[in-house]
Amino acid sequence: MHTFFIAPTGFGVGLTSISLGLVRALERAGLKVGFFKPIAQPHPGDEGPERSTELIARTHGLTPPKPLPLSQVEHMLGDGHLDELLEEIISLYQQAAEGNDVVVVEGMVPTRHASYAARVNFHLAKSLDADVILVSAPESETLNELSDRIEIQAQLFGGPKDPKVLGVILNKVRSDDGVDAFANRLKEVSPLLRKANDFRLIGCIPWRDELNAPRTRDVADLLGARVLNAGDYEQRRVLKIVLCARAVPNTVQLLKPGVLVVTPGDRDDIILATSLAAMNGVPLAGLLLCSDFPPDPRIMELCRGALQSGLPVLTVSTGSYDTATNLNRLNKEIPVDDRERAENVTEYVASHIEHEWLRQRCGTPRELRLSPPAFRYQLVKRAQAANKRIVLPEGSEPRTVQAAAICQARGIARCVLLAKPEAVHGVAQAQGIVLPPDLEILDPDLIRERYVEPMVELRKGKGLNAPMAAAQLEDSVVLGTMMLALDEVDGLVSGAIHTTANTIRPALQLIKTAPGYKLVSSVFFMLLPDQVLVYGDCAVNPDPSAAELAEIAIQSADSATAFGIPPRVAMISYSTGDSGSGEEVEKVREATRLARSSRPDLLIDGPLQYDAAAIESVGRQKAPNSPVAGRATVFVFPDLNTGNTTYKAVQRSADCISVGPMLQGLRKPVNDLSRGALVDDIVYTIALTAIQAAAKP
Repeated sequence: MHTFFIAPTGFGVGLTSISLGLVRALERAGLKVGFFKPIAQPHPGDEGPERSTELIARTHGLTPPKPLPLSQVEHMLGDGHLDELLEEIISLYQQAAEGNDVVVVEGMVPTRHASYAARVNFHLAKSLDADVILVSAPESETLNELSDRIEIQAQLFGGPKDPKVLGVILNKVRSDDGVDAFANRLKEVSPLLRKANDFRLIGCIPWRDELNAPRTRDVADLLGARVLNAGDYEQRRVLKIVLCARAVPNTVQLLKPGVLVVTPGDRDDIILATSLAAMNGVPLAGLLLCSDFPPDPRIMELCRGALQSGLPVLTVSTGSYDTATNLNRLNKEIPVDDRERAENVTEYVASHIEHEWLRQRCGTPRELRLSPPAFRYQLVKRAQAANKRIVLPEGSEPRTVQAAAICQARGIARCVLLAKPEAVHGVAQAQGIVLPPDLEILDPDLIRERYVEPMVELRKGKGLNAPMAAAQLEDSVVLGTMMLALDEVDGLVSGAIHTTANTIRPALQLIKTAPGYKLVSSVFFMLLPDQVLVYGDCAVNPDPSAAELAEIAIQSADSATAFGIPPRVAMISYSTGDSGSGEEVEKVREATRLARSSRPDLLIDGPLQYDAAAIESVGRQKAPNSPVAGRATVFVFPDLNTGNTTYKAVQRSADCISVGPMLQGLRKPVNDLSRGALVDDIVYTIALTAIQAAAKP
């Protein structure tokens, strides 16, 4: 068991953000991580659970112990009962440590009301025998002053030569020439960070405005604003606040995505201009009307289209100056129910921490596991290494454009958007998406003709002629599939606005199944809190025969292996072993026999009920001799009705992320999206496709 104690060097360093990212970084390394915030420090206005503990619970699926109330801690310290306090904290720590490889403990933050925080942090770190990681954030200070502040805090824990004081994570770094240059300059002036010392810079996290952007709803709640039109105020975020006192022509250029427009309620011209921008597709954060002037109902009627498009409209009674002051004083902490922002902060911070060095510090874990964060991290890294070219036929669809921009910028894949370039640039401008200069956009009208003859050749056995091929190539999915068939791209991702049939049919006609396979099936990767499971088939085959079910099982096991999941295949039914009979159970039993015969190297068992396959205690009771029961990683469902229902029930009820569907059995990778797919879903599906392409012979 290893313990990391993170201690701030001052107020406002972003300790909660570092906790989120550090837990994720350690999870990526395959470690089982616990979290513990010993002492609650609620912010003014906080009424719910302690913020760090609750955010960790919601973002990472952990169940940390409940922190001690600050009032109880202060009472015990005031009575001189420090030892009793530490004993109580160690008892709670044991709960966080149980079954884990490492525990991240978050220390107290020094405030005007908690000047004793540094002393308590010292005793906590010593009592828990923890490695200490300092967290600092450069403010308006020189590098020498920052170095001194870090050194003073290091001395409080025994000094930089104490092997338990590991180093520092710098947060919120603003530097014109990048964090690497900033870090190098700090190392030059800091005696602590010179090579002679073991004290090291463990992470350097750049400032990023988007990570501090509250939802419009949060602004409404914190200001006590009256909501005239909620619109999309649960989803839209405030990236910038613009107080509009100028004339409309001088305001237009300020109406950008993420802008909260603040103006008196009687400025009809600004209200109309904002509404026009919203109707033109600009996702403004909202319109905040101040000075206690109610907007003219006739003007609001003219703005009906903007309101229906999702533009949030709020009103407050304070004047322009007081409203601006109140906005600047808003609490910047992540609300406990803002899962999206917490997840973005977590991933961003984790990506700038030396997780491999920390893993080595922890030693060998009990058992390396593929947690959801580790799975997603490996997906991205392997896709980056594959460097594949992926075509996206839905090239001007907004989510697809954003996902392509992310994948191109991060090197996940070389994306090809099939769309009119002006349409893509229009979407990007309206949505505030920055298109990387090397993102490829192909106009289908300019390239379609060259695929007619090759398509006729591919389908000559089906009587396809040139006019028919030209007509079919009007469909961008067919066009993208032809690019794949001719090896011009390595994979295809579609489905954000097309049905599964629209995506798969051209692939079956032009790509065909891989050698040794007769059908195409699908799997979902289910990212449960403690592990990643594979579900097949939940998207393609309505009622497979026993032979087809056996093939799905083998395909799904091979897919699991390809993505680092040891395959233990459970053939799911409503009966376990020989306990039941019936046509459906017999189909699963026969499929199990066929799959075992075809692939004796795989661990396959069935029929198994879901609980017998998934839960160790039930598996021991219902199938004591099974090599799979209670520890299955691949779940093969008897039909589409069962598989699709189960995956959606688990996804929604367990609040877990599912990646897929990933199609398997094709000669080249083609993957289908859910029409409700989020941008992240598309990014991970592109990564899956790139990895599949790399694995093809």
